[in-house]
Amino acid sequence: MTEHPTSFDRPSTGADPTDPRGALLRTPVPPRASGSALPAQGGAGQSPPAAGEDSPGAFEHSQPGAEQAAEPDTPRPRPTSEGVPAQPDGGQPGGAPSDDTPSAGVTPAGVAPGEVSAGGGQAGLVRPDSGAPDSGAPDSGAPAGAPDPGRRDAPPEPDRRTGQPTAPGRPTPMRRDGDRLRFVGAATRRIARGMDLDEIVMGLCRATVPTFADAILVYLREPLPVGDERPTGPLVLRLRRTDRIPAERDTEGGFTPAPQPEPSELETVGAELCEVRPGSALAEVLRGVRPVFTDTPAARAALPELLGEERDFALPDGRRAILAPLRGRRRVIGAALFLRGPERIAFEADDLLVAAQLATHSALGIDKAVLYGREAYIADELQRTMLPENLPRCTGVRLASRYLPAAETARVGGDWYDAIPLPGSRVALVVGDVMGHSMTSAAIMGQLRTTAQTLAGLDLPPQEVLHHLDEQAQRLGTDRMATCLYAVYDPVAHRITVANAGHPPPVLLHLGGHAEVLRVPAGAPIGVGGVDFEAVELDAPAGATLLLYTDGLVESRLRDVWTGIEQLRERLAATAQLTGPDHPPPLEALCDEVLDMLGPGDRDDDIALLAARFDGIAPSDVSYWFLDPEDAAPGKARRLARRALARWGMEDLTDAVELLVSEVVTNAVRYASKPVTLRLLRTDVLRCEVGDDVPQLPRLRQARATDEGGRGLYLVNRLARRWGATRLSTGKVVWFELNRG
Repeated sequence: MTEHPTSFDRPSTGADPTDPRGALLRTPVPPRASGSALPAQGGAGQSPPAAGEDSPGAFEHSQPGAEQAAEPDTPRPRPTSEGVPAQPDGGQPGGAPSDDTPSAGVTPAGVAPGEVSAGGGQAGLVRPDSGAPDSGAPDSGAPAGAPDPGRRDAPPEPDRRTGQPTAPGRPTPMRRDGDRLRFVGAATRRIARGMDLDEIVMGLCRATVPTFADAILVYLREPLPVGDERPTGPLVLRLRRTDRIPAERDTEGGFTPAPQPEPSELETVGAELCEVRPGSALAEVLRGVRPVFTDTPAARAALPELLGEERDFALPDGRRAILAPLRGRRRVIGAALFLRGPERIAFEADDLLVAAQLATHSALGIDKAVLYGREAYIADELQRTMLPENLPRCTGVRLASRYLPAAETARVGGDWYDAIPLPGSRVALVVGDVMGHSMTSAAIMGQLRTTAQTLAGLDLPPQEVLHHLDEQAQRLGTDRMATCLYAVYDPVAHRITVANAGHPPPVLLHLGGHAEVLRVPAGAPIGVGGVDFEAVELDAPAGATLLLYTDGLVESRLRDVWTGIEQLRERLAATAQLTGPDHPPPLEALCDEVLDMLGPGDRDDDIALLAARFDGIAPSDVSYWFLDPEDAAPGKARRLARRALARWGMEDLTDAVELLVSEVVTNAVRYASKPVTLRLLRTDVLRCEVGDDVPQLPRLRQARATDEGGRGLYLVNRLARRWGATRLSTGKVVWFELNRG
């Protein structure tokens, strides 16, 4: 019995010729078989061909160092791939020589077949069961006079699987399983890098063309189901993307119809929409999940339904197209069609496994991208609905706002801003920041914002609003922390009242260009509990701009909060200098300039910005009276309103104002116990406000024919431009507005 060596270490030169190991190592190297992982070894005294030389062992898709990689383990026979055609030399499928047929010897460059080796004798072949070399027999796989494949003038090496010569300059097939594994690994990594749907589909196309196919068509379900959603309606496939070798590299015209004067894109091959009918050939192929060659009867019948009857002729014949269904986690979500031109070798049976891997990874990636897109959509909708869609138009103040998320991939956060109209033409300005920027932070922010709007509707003082917000945060949880700044601007008194709960102080930009940081008590954050909040009242001159912001604007890893506040103040002052001392900078442009102060590494947190330009209401445009709650009050109110309208040159509104003022004042004095207030404001509209000490709000109702009252608010609703009633801490205010002129 001959002992077979298990080591592939090269013996030293001059080994004993009778040693079976030496005889084996002096044997000429057989041609590299498809899928073989063994390195090309030379005999004793001769060197193996170097990697990259023109030799039959060279292949297209090899990687550096692949020829030198050899494991010291016992070689194992590779299983035969199904569907691989028989080889021209009579070997086993896959290019590996059989046990009964000696392999063709490979002669190094410069040594002709049959030439004596450097060891002094002719190299022989060793059979696995003998260990003795063939005595002087020539190489059975290389007949005498055959051209040397290593020579430059040798004809093109025939393909081992088809026997046909390979055209120079054209893509060559993957010659072994290692090539396919490397390609599948690289392709799946490229597909997995995509985050959204377009990136994944593009990764599939770019990884496939031209390495695996000359062209690809990707169809996806329209619309794509999300998660556990059950699709409704028929299955419709839409051509999502196509890719092909550029026209200058595809000189023979692989797939496009010949009559067209110019090479067109591959979109002309496939139809845009395809409805998959139940029970059709395309439905059966998609239900089968596995990729199929298009020369099979089922696939050939399905192609006209997928591409269109008039475009089926553009496909190549034979096994040059693979139809691969794309199946996600629960259902088929599309299909991919891989195409090869007539000048390239046709697909093989092993390529079906490659197509299956590409389809599986792409479908799972598309499933994840759709789920990620839905989550991002939900987050965006949540954030959008939590913030005001449009700022209100308030009397005596102009508003502008900005919101920037911390990152595009996490577009939700706890920052918010708000502007709430209050009775008496006042406006509440709110800005807050909940810790974190997640879905939980956004949900807590929404609850706090809703609470602030409710408290503002009660016309509570700013410090009382923060106190109730603190209680609400404690009810939401022990770790619900937030900062908030609440300010109330009165355009008639030109004053602003500010209360702070651990938030960065606001900055006031005066008309002359001076910017100052307002001195307001810092306070404790909302959610601490048991902390008293203070409010300060400050001047708000006409033409000044108040800037409220969150800490993401002034604080980052590169600077502390007070350094950022000082930079913000300097930026505001520099911007105001550009427009001169008598003209404030435009509000929208001012917000953009403020955000431009952020550097590349300054976006660590969400940013909420609210700017308010104080225009105020001039004292000459305000008329204010106190009326005793008596029967003569409505008549006195009519006379006072008539005089004010005459002074302002608005006599055309006298009749309507007298009627409405009389009705509202009559309702107020009927229940009031303290003097009733009457105020007229002339802005872009005429506004009338009547206040009393009764907290019950009037309700509009339809009076019956027999009722003596109940028609006053009906007249107000019919004649006024707008009207409303707001409850105060000391009573209520009923107001209405009329258009001027």
